[in-house]
Amino acid sequence: MHPTILITGGTGTLGRLVVPRLRAAGHDLRLLSRAPHQRADGIEYLTGDLATGAGVEAAVAGVTTIVHLAGSAKGDDQKTETLVRAAAQAGAPYLVYISVVGADRIPVVSGLDRAAFGYFAAKRAAEDVVADSGLPWTTLRATQFHDLVLTTVAQLAKLPVMPVPAVRYQPIDAGEVAARLVELALGRPAGLVPDLAGPRVYDLVDLARSYLRGTHRHRLILPVRMPGGAFRAIRAGANLAPDRAVGTRTWEAFLADRLGTRRSGVTTR
Repeated sequence: MHPTILITGGTGTLGRLVVPRLRAAGHDLRLLSRAPHQRADGIEYLTGDLATGAGVEAAVAGVTTIVHLAGSAKGDDQKTETLVRAAAQAGAPYLVYISVVGADRIPVVSGLDRAAFGYFAAKRAAEDVVADSGLPWTTLRATQFHDLVLTTVAQLAKLPVMPVPAVRYQPIDAGEVAARLVELALGRPAGLVPDLAGPRVYDLVDLARSYLRGTHRHRLILPVRMPGGAFRAIRAGANLAPDRAVGTRTWEAFLADRLGTRRSGVTTR
């Protein structure tokens, strides 16, 4: 019998990929969710909310490992604090946390910084909560998922003129991140492990153009140079990890699969 693993954010983009991998490894799973779900084979759903603390104590009771994937635009540090506090009282299970590349390098000081990149600051604060928790822990930082990039350019393409910030991305396949998280969850606590980044770096404007080609749309693209310390850090590559380009699935392959096309033609560098 394998011990039960608790997953927060188990119904999200990453969680939906982690769950079947852990089930395939033979583990029973407990998923903390704000919405009720019917129990599935080997998967128990508990209703709870990390923002309020409701149901969290019941969720952590008796588990030996927690894979903390729940994330939002703000408040990740407070939610992680709630989870850690309950876990410490429940027997100190092993905690695996997913963070983002650049969390330690992107300054979030001004109101503009917070509006655009408050997510990075919250992730960094949550990392500190995990590291200072007294629990055995592992934190993995990954670059932005292909899915997030697709959502970003698709939203911009709804406008007649696409204002595209002059930034670069190194997108990675969410499935590859899920596979690494499962490996870490089934291993031993390792602290902050090496970053996980996609195979190529792209200008966001090129990602936008490839989406337009793939969807047969025509839009005027307006490159925008945004002010603020956070944007300066992003322009300098703080969200990239070129020395950790260990992902294998490219944006081109992802976009072709998602749009049902063979090629999307993106300039890389």
